[in-house]
Amino acid sequence: MNREEKNNLVPVWERATITLEEAAAYTGIGVRKLREMTDEPACDYVMWVGNRRMIKRRKLDEYLENAYSV
Repeated sequence: MNREEKNNLVPVWERATITLEEAAAYTGIGVRKLREMTDEPACDYVMWVGNRRMIKRRKLDEYLENAYSV
């Protein structure tokens, strides 16, 4: 089973962490903007796994609920 097949077992809206590409599809925000948002040191919804940037989905949802603009 490859990574794509494994990722499709659990829907994005039920995962704890998602990739930038998945976050872009989930929120409608572009990958470039998400990358820019997660580069900030105070960003509490990003988790680094080595060089890989993973988004904490629930924290991102909370941030977007309270955000005036992105």
